[in-house]
Amino acid sequence: MPSLKDLKNRIASVKSTRKITKAMQMVAAAKLRRAQDAAEASRPYTERFNTVMSGLASGAAGSASAPRLLSGTGSDQTHLLVVMTAERGLCGGFNGNIAKLARTHAKQLIAAGKTVKILTVGKKGRDVIKREFAEQMVGHVDLTAVKRVSYANAQDIARDVLTRFDAGDFDIATLFFARFENVVTQHPTALQVIPAKFEQADDADVALYDYEPSEDAILADLLPRGVATQIFAALLENAASEQGARMSAMDNATRNAGDMIDKLTIEFNRSRQAKITNELIEIISGAEAL
Repeated sequence: MPSLKDLKNRIASVKSTRKITKAMQMVAAAKLRRAQDAAEASRPYTERFNTVMSGLASGAAGSASAPRLLSGTGSDQTHLLVVMTAERGLCGGFNGNIAKLARTHAKQLIAAGKTVKILTVGKKGRDVIKREFAEQMVGHVDLTAVKRVSYANAQDIARDVLTRFDAGDFDIATLFFARFENVVTQHPTALQVIPAKFEQADDADVALYDYEPSEDAILADLLPRGVATQIFAALLENAASEQGARMSAMDNATRNAGDMIDKLTIEFNRSRQAKITNELIEIISGAEAL
Protein backbone atom coordinates (compact mmCIF):
# COMPACT_ATOMS: atom_id res chain seq x y z
CA MET A 1 0.00 0.00 0.00
CA PRO A 2 1.51 3.39 -0.99
CA SER A 3 2.56 5.67 1.84
CA LEU A 4 0.86 9.00 2.46
CA LYS A 5 3.91 10.81 1.09
CA ASP A 6 3.84 8.79 -2.12
CA LEU A 7 0.14 9.47 -2.60
CA LYS A 8 0.62 13.18 -1.91
CA ASN A 9 3.47 13.40 -4.44
CA ARG A 10 1.43 11.53 -7.04
CA ILE A 11 -1.55 13.84 -6.57
CA ALA A 12 0.70 16.87 -7.01
CA SER A 13 2.20 15.33 -10.16
CA VAL A 14 -1.18 14.62 -11.73
CA LYS A 15 -2.35 18.15 -10.88
CA SER A 16 0.69 19.55 -12.69
CA THR A 17 -0.08 17.36 -15.69
CA ARG A 18 -3.69 18.55 -15.68
CA LYS A 19 -2.55 22.17 -15.79
CA ILE A 20 -0.43 21.39 -18.86
CA THR A 21 -3.18 19.52 -20.71
CA LYS A 22 -5.69 22.25 -19.89
CA ALA A 23 -3.34 24.91 -21.23
CA MET A 24 -2.73 22.90 -24.41
CA GLN A 25 -6.48 22.46 -24.86
CA MET A 26 -7.02 26.22 -24.65
CA VAL A 27 -4.19 26.94 -27.09
CA ALA A 28 -5.54 24.35 -29.54
CA ALA A 29 -9.02 25.87 -29.26
CA ALA A 30 -7.63 29.31 -30.13
CA LYS A 31 -5.67 27.97 -33.10
CA LEU A 32 -8.56 25.82 -34.28
CA ARG A 33 -10.78 28.78 -35.10
CA ARG A 34 -8.20 30.33 -37.44
CA ALA A 35 -7.29 26.99 -39.00
CA GLN A 36 -10.94 26.01 -39.51
CA ASP A 37 -11.77 29.37 -41.10
CA ALA A 38 -8.80 29.02 -43.47
CA ALA A 39 -9.73 25.47 -44.46
CA GLU A 40 -13.38 26.33 -45.06
CA ALA A 41 -12.49 29.50 -46.98
CA SER A 42 -10.30 27.50 -49.38
CA ARG A 43 -12.99 24.97 -50.28
CA PRO A 44 -15.12 27.14 -52.63
CA TYR A 45 -12.07 28.17 -54.65
CA THR A 46 -10.76 24.61 -54.83
CA GLU A 47 -14.16 23.24 -55.86
CA ARG A 48 -14.64 25.92 -58.54
CA PHE A 49 -11.10 25.43 -59.82
CA ASN A 50 -11.70 21.69 -60.10
CA THR A 51 -14.97 22.34 -61.95
CA VAL A 52 -13.22 24.50 -64.55
CA MET A 53 -10.38 22.00 -64.84
CA SER A 54 -12.87 19.18 -65.28
CA GLY A 55 -14.41 20.95 -68.26
CA LEU A 56 -11.01 21.55 -69.81
CA ALA A 57 -9.87 18.00 -69.10
CA SER A 58 -12.95 16.46 -70.68
CA GLY A 59 -12.33 18.47 -73.84
CA ALA A 60 -8.68 17.41 -74.02
CA ALA A 61 -9.30 13.77 -73.12
CA GLY A 62 -7.78 11.42 -75.63
CA SER A 63 -5.88 14.20 -77.40
CA ALA A 64 -2.34 13.32 -78.43
CA SER A 65 -1.21 16.78 -77.35
CA ALA A 66 -2.72 16.55 -73.86
CA PRO A 67 -0.23 17.46 -71.08
CA ARG A 68 1.46 14.56 -69.31
CA LEU A 69 0.07 15.79 -65.98
CA LEU A 70 -3.37 14.93 -67.36
CA SER A 71 -2.71 11.97 -69.64
CA GLY A 72 -0.05 10.37 -67.44
CA THR A 73 3.01 8.44 -68.55
CA GLY A 74 1.08 5.51 -69.90
CA SER A 75 2.21 3.33 -67.00
CA ASP A 76 1.19 2.77 -63.38
CA GLN A 77 4.29 0.91 -62.23
CA THR A 78 5.83 3.52 -59.89
CA HIS A 79 3.76 5.29 -57.24
CA LEU A 80 4.74 8.30 -55.14
CA LEU A 81 2.90 8.59 -51.83
CA VAL A 82 2.96 12.09 -50.31
CA VAL A 83 2.09 11.52 -46.63
CA MET A 84 1.14 14.74 -44.83
CA THR A 85 1.04 14.69 -41.02
CA ALA A 86 1.82 17.04 -38.14
CA GLU A 87 5.18 18.17 -36.80
CA ARG A 88 4.01 17.63 -33.22
CA GLY A 89 2.19 14.92 -31.32
CA LEU A 90 -0.36 14.92 -28.49
CA CYS A 91 -3.22 15.06 -30.99
CA GLY A 92 -4.89 11.70 -30.47
CA GLY A 93 -5.04 9.39 -33.46
CA PHE A 94 -4.59 12.16 -36.05
CA ASN A 95 -1.07 11.22 -37.18
CA GLY A 96 -1.56 7.50 -36.70
CA ASN A 97 -4.72 7.34 -38.82
CA ILE A 98 -3.09 9.07 -41.79
CA ALA A 99 0.03 6.92 -41.51
CA LYS A 100 -2.11 3.79 -41.25
CA LEU A 101 -3.98 4.64 -44.46
CA ALA A 102 -0.69 5.30 -46.26
CA ARG A 103 0.88 2.07 -44.99
CA THR A 104 -2.14 0.04 -46.06
CA HIS A 105 -2.04 1.60 -49.53
CA ALA A 106 1.71 0.99 -49.81
CA LYS A 107 1.35 -2.67 -48.83
CA GLN A 108 -1.39 -3.18 -51.41
CA LEU A 109 0.78 -1.65 -54.14
CA ILE A 110 3.82 -3.71 -53.17
CA ALA A 111 1.73 -6.86 -53.09
CA ALA A 112 0.58 -6.03 -56.63
CA GLY A 113 4.19 -5.78 -57.78
CA LYS A 114 4.32 -1.98 -57.97
CA THR A 115 7.25 0.22 -56.99
CA VAL A 116 6.48 2.55 -54.07
CA LYS A 117 8.25 5.78 -53.16
CA ILE A 118 7.26 7.85 -50.14
CA LEU A 119 7.66 11.59 -49.56
CA THR A 120 6.69 12.72 -46.06
CA VAL A 121 5.52 16.14 -44.89
CA GLY A 122 5.69 16.38 -41.09
CA LYS A 123 8.07 14.44 -38.90
CA LYS A 124 5.40 12.46 -37.03
CA GLY A 125 4.40 10.66 -40.20
CA ARG A 126 8.03 10.15 -41.13
CA ASP A 127 8.82 8.58 -37.75
CA VAL A 128 5.95 6.09 -38.07
CA ILE A 129 6.42 5.14 -41.72
CA LYS A 130 10.22 4.95 -41.55
CA ARG A 131 10.01 1.96 -39.21
CA GLU A 132 8.45 -0.21 -41.92
CA PHE A 133 9.24 1.52 -45.22
CA ALA A 134 12.70 3.02 -44.72
CA GLU A 135 13.87 1.78 -48.12
CA GLN A 136 10.93 3.46 -49.88
CA MET A 137 11.58 6.89 -48.33
CA VAL A 138 12.82 9.35 -50.98
CA GLY A 139 12.41 12.69 -49.23
CA HIS A 140 11.04 14.72 -46.36
CA VAL A 141 9.62 18.24 -46.03
CA ASP A 142 10.25 19.87 -42.65
CA LEU A 143 7.67 22.48 -41.63
CA THR A 144 8.76 22.74 -37.99
CA ALA A 145 9.64 26.43 -38.33
CA VAL A 146 6.35 27.25 -40.11
CA LYS A 147 3.81 28.65 -37.66
CA ARG A 148 1.05 29.06 -40.24
CA VAL A 149 1.06 27.27 -43.58
CA SER A 150 0.87 29.42 -46.69
CA TYR A 151 0.53 28.91 -50.42
CA ALA A 152 4.30 29.33 -50.71
CA ASN A 153 4.79 26.18 -48.64
CA ALA A 154 2.44 24.30 -50.97
CA GLN A 155 4.31 25.64 -54.00
CA ASP A 156 7.61 24.34 -52.62
CA ILE A 157 6.15 20.86 -52.13
CA ALA A 158 4.47 20.94 -55.55
CA ARG A 159 7.72 22.03 -57.18
CA ASP A 160 9.50 19.06 -55.61
CA VAL A 161 6.80 16.62 -56.76
CA LEU A 162 6.65 18.06 -60.29
CA THR A 163 10.43 17.97 -60.62
CA ARG A 164 10.41 14.28 -59.72
CA PHE A 165 7.61 13.65 -62.22
CA ASP A 166 9.43 15.46 -65.04
CA ALA A 167 12.52 13.39 -64.24
CA GLY A 168 10.50 10.19 -64.63
CA ASP A 169 10.80 9.15 -60.98
CA PHE A 170 7.15 8.04 -60.73
CA ASP A 171 3.97 7.54 -62.72
CA ILE A 172 1.22 8.23 -60.16
CA ALA A 173 1.25 10.57 -57.13
CA THR A 174 -1.24 10.36 -54.27
CA LEU A 175 -1.72 12.73 -51.33
CA PHE A 176 -2.57 11.41 -47.87
CA PHE A 177 -4.07 13.86 -45.38
CA ALA A 178 -7.03 14.30 -43.00
CA ARG A 179 -10.11 16.14 -44.21
CA PHE A 180 -11.61 18.28 -41.43
CA GLU A 181 -15.28 17.85 -40.55
CA ASN A 182 -15.52 18.96 -36.92
CA VAL A 183 -13.59 18.87 -33.65
CA VAL A 184 -14.13 15.16 -33.07
CA THR A 185 -14.22 13.95 -36.69
CA GLN A 186 -11.35 14.05 -39.18
CA HIS A 187 -11.37 11.75 -42.19
CA PRO A 188 -8.06 10.24 -43.43
CA THR A 189 -8.13 10.80 -47.20
CA ALA A 190 -6.17 9.58 -50.23
CA LEU A 191 -6.28 11.92 -53.24
CA GLN A 192 -4.58 11.24 -56.57
CA VAL A 193 -3.04 14.42 -58.00
CA ILE A 194 -0.86 13.04 -60.83
CA PRO A 195 -2.19 12.24 -63.36
CA ALA A 196 -4.90 14.73 -62.48
CA LYS A 197 -8.38 13.39 -61.80
CA PHE A 198 -11.41 15.66 -61.71
CA GLU A 199 -15.07 14.94 -61.10
CA GLN A 200 -17.18 15.24 -64.22
CA ALA A 201 -18.42 18.81 -64.58
CA ASP A 202 -22.04 19.61 -65.41
CA ASP A 203 -22.76 20.49 -69.02
CA ALA A 204 -24.09 23.87 -67.92
CA ASP A 205 -20.77 24.78 -66.32
CA VAL A 206 -18.78 23.73 -69.36
CA ALA A 207 -21.01 25.68 -71.78
CA LEU A 208 -20.42 28.97 -69.97
CA TYR A 209 -16.79 29.23 -71.07
CA ASP A 210 -15.11 29.87 -74.40
CA TYR A 211 -11.39 29.29 -73.96
CA GLU A 212 -8.62 31.17 -75.72
CA PRO A 213 -5.93 30.00 -76.52
CA SER A 214 -6.42 26.26 -76.97
CA GLU A 215 -7.60 24.06 -74.12
CA ASP A 216 -4.33 22.10 -74.22
CA ALA A 217 -2.31 25.30 -73.80
CA ILE A 218 -4.44 26.43 -70.87
CA LEU A 219 -4.20 23.01 -69.24
CA ALA A 220 -0.42 23.00 -69.58
CA ASP A 221 -0.33 26.23 -67.56
CA LEU A 222 -3.07 25.44 -65.04
CA LEU A 223 -2.29 21.80 -64.20
CA PRO A 224 0.91 22.61 -62.22
CA ARG A 225 -1.08 25.26 -60.35
CA GLY A 226 -3.75 22.64 -59.75
CA VAL A 227 -1.21 20.37 -58.04
CA ALA A 228 -0.11 23.26 -55.81
CA THR A 229 -3.74 24.19 -55.11
CA GLN A 230 -4.63 20.65 -54.04
CA ILE A 231 -1.54 20.42 -51.85
CA PHE A 232 -2.36 23.77 -50.23
CA ALA A 233 -5.95 22.69 -49.59
CA ALA A 234 -4.64 19.45 -48.04
CA LEU A 235 -2.26 21.42 -45.80
CA LEU A 236 -5.12 23.63 -44.60
CA GLU A 237 -7.38 20.64 -43.97
CA ASN A 238 -4.55 18.99 -42.05
CA ALA A 239 -3.90 22.07 -39.95
CA ALA A 240 -7.56 22.30 -38.90
CA SER A 241 -7.75 18.53 -38.29
CA GLU A 242 -4.61 18.60 -36.16
CA GLN A 243 -5.89 21.35 -33.87
CA GLY A 244 -9.32 19.75 -33.61
CA ALA A 245 -7.78 16.38 -32.73
CA ARG A 246 -5.41 17.99 -30.21
CA MET A 247 -8.21 19.94 -28.57
CA SER A 248 -10.30 16.78 -28.21
CA ALA A 249 -7.34 14.71 -26.96
CA MET A 250 -6.28 17.32 -24.38
CA ASP A 251 -9.87 17.68 -23.18
CA ASN A 252 -10.03 13.91 -22.61
CA ALA A 253 -6.64 13.97 -20.89
CA THR A 254 -7.76 16.81 -18.60
CA ARG A 255 -10.91 14.93 -17.65
CA ASN A 256 -8.97 11.72 -17.01
CA ALA A 257 -6.48 13.61 -14.85
CA GLY A 258 -9.36 15.03 -12.82
CA ASP A 259 -10.83 11.55 -12.31
CA MET A 260 -7.43 10.22 -11.25
CA ILE A 261 -6.98 13.08 -8.78
CA ASP A 262 -10.38 12.30 -7.24
CA LYS A 263 -9.50 8.61 -6.86
CA LEU A 264 -6.07 9.36 -5.41
CA THR A 265 -7.57 11.89 -2.99
CA ILE A 266 -10.06 9.30 -1.74
CA GLU A 267 -7.25 6.77 -1.33
CA PHE A 268 -5.13 9.37 0.46
CA ASN A 269 -7.97 10.23 2.88
CA ARG A 270 -8.66 6.58 3.61
CA SER A 271 -4.99 5.86 4.26
CA ARG A 272 -4.72 8.93 6.46
CA GLN A 273 -7.83 7.95 8.40
CA ALA A 274 -6.53 4.41 8.82
CA LYS A 275 -3.22 5.73 10.12
CA ILE A 276 -4.98 8.04 12.60
CA THR A 277 -7.19 5.16 13.78
CA ASN A 278 -4.14 2.94 14.33
CA GLU A 279 -2.43 5.66 16.33
CA LEU A 280 -5.53 6.14 18.50
CA ILE A 281 -5.72 2.38 19.11
CA GLU A 282 -2.05 2.36 20.16
CA ILE A 283 -2.63 5.30 22.54
CA ILE A 284 -5.73 3.70 24.09
CA SER A 285 -3.98 0.30 24.39
CA GLY A 286 -1.01 1.93 26.10
CA ALA A 287 -3.23 3.84 28.52
CA GLU A 288 -5.14 0.65 29.47
CA ALA A 289 -1.86 -1.18 30.04
CA LEU A 290 -0.88 1.37 32.68
